[in-house]
Amino acid sequence: MAPRKTPGWPPAILTPVPAADIKRGDGALVTEFIESLCPQVKDSVGGRAGEPLLLRPWQQKLMGHLFARRRDRRLRARVACVGLARKNGKSALGSGIALYGLFMGPRGGEVYSCAADREQARIVFGTAKAMVEMSPDLMEQAKLYRDAIEIPATGSVYRVLSSEAFTKEGLSPTLVVYDELHAAPNRELWDVMTLAQAARYDALTLAITTAGVRTDSTGQDSVAYGLYQYAQKVASGEVDDPSFFAAWWQAPADCDHRDPKSWKIANPGYGDIQDPEDFESAVKRTPESEFRTKRTNVFVSSQQAWLPHGEWDALPTSPPITDRSVPVVLGFDGSFNNDTTAIVGVTIEEVPRVWLVDIWEKQPGDRDDWRVDIGAVEARILDVCSRLDVVEVACDPFRWARSMEALAEAGLPVVEFTSSSPARMVPATAKFYDAVTAGGVAHDHHPTLARHLDNCVIKTDQKGPRVVKEHRGSPRKIDAAVAAIIAFDRATHRREAEPEAPVAAFFSV
Repeated sequence: MAPRKTPGWPPAILTPVPAADIKRGDGALVTEFIESLCPQVKDSVGGRAGEPLLLRPWQQKLMGHLFARRRDRRLRARVACVGLARKNGKSALGSGIALYGLFMGPRGGEVYSCAADREQARIVFGTAKAMVEMSPDLMEQAKLYRDAIEIPATGSVYRVLSSEAFTKEGLSPTLVVYDELHAAPNRELWDVMTLAQAARYDALTLAITTAGVRTDSTGQDSVAYGLYQYAQKVASGEVDDPSFFAAWWQAPADCDHRDPKSWKIANPGYGDIQDPEDFESAVKRTPESEFRTKRTNVFVSSQQAWLPHGEWDALPTSPPITDRSVPVVLGFDGSFNNDTTAIVGVTIEEVPRVWLVDIWEKQPGDRDDWRVDIGAVEARILDVCSRLDVVEVACDPFRWARSMEALAEAGLPVVEFTSSSPARMVPATAKFYDAVTAGGVAHDHHPTLARHLDNCVIKTDQKGPRVVKEHRGSPRKIDAAVAAIIAFDRATHRREAEPEAPVAAFFSV
């Protein structure tokens, strides 16, 4: 009889581990430690807080491969990479592994939680700390601090580390759990930690991560993408490296990301510790590139087309507003030379209406020294505000601060909205995307606005997804799209917030 297949196993990419090494390894011991001593710390689809953290069969298989031992009894892997889509229990699993390394590891052990920033690193550490607090057997042996857990009897310690790698020289880790390696701004901390384990007999550096973008802040391949490529080579036999282990779950790169079959392939916890209804909801409101990385665990380019093809054109038609029957917000994105300036209006209604108020754009045949007519722009804004119920003029002040001050002095309700700020544009981009894909907006179907929206690509990095040009200096303009996002964000904010009195001043929001 053929052996029964384990649901969720094997992953799409799995580096080879001999069965004999798995048999003599610590996988069963790690599983027993986690299930016996590490309770769940919060209610979830997988169980309730306080209940034992029971590893699924695919997780038990993973522990067997990860903690396999060679014939000389040493751990087979010194560096490992586990790739899992979001909500497959990465944090709980990483916390359990870290505690095993702390309580069951060598005397004087050094266990570290690392991540792109200190708050991310605290996710795994915080879960581990809560496990200790909820486990009388572990709590009896440990001393807890804000960012550390100490075992006085063995001199071992578990700490959180931030990404300022230059402060980490001199460490001698026995176990490193690097959470969400895809978000690392560069490879500095990763290199420091992996190179620091040379003096340890059974050291392990483990990255547990979701896929992300292929490049980091330096423009080079991210460390996570580099490990992913290396895993492919080791798994295929192109590279022989028994000290490296990788298990990576993913959907096929060319799959339809909306197909539930791809969700099941990429998520071993699908239908068990993950709710399928959440996938059905998320795929409708999440940019494709973001859904592919977070839910199908596929690396993407840092720039992908933003709006799904045909979504904008399929929305209802609404003519431009010409009277004071409804309050509106104007969004303004300006330039000066060789570029475009746009004004877009959005109504403050349950289903907002969007229209292109005006645009100044260099055309073929214009002189090389063509400039936006600043006076004409100011006059157009004053004219629109005199005819419509404009409750806010939201603008990016770059190169237009003097004009904005002049308009505010003329009594217009001008506010500053810096489109270059990820803190502003990431949520604003998501809000506009959600409304378009949900059919919650109407517009005038102006071809110029449609063209600018079509020119937008989505840039995704550790700060989140936001719209940008396809590349610096691209002739494909997106200024009207940015103005629409700005106006839509402020109009929906106005609709959702308490009524505000008009403010005739130039201020930041």
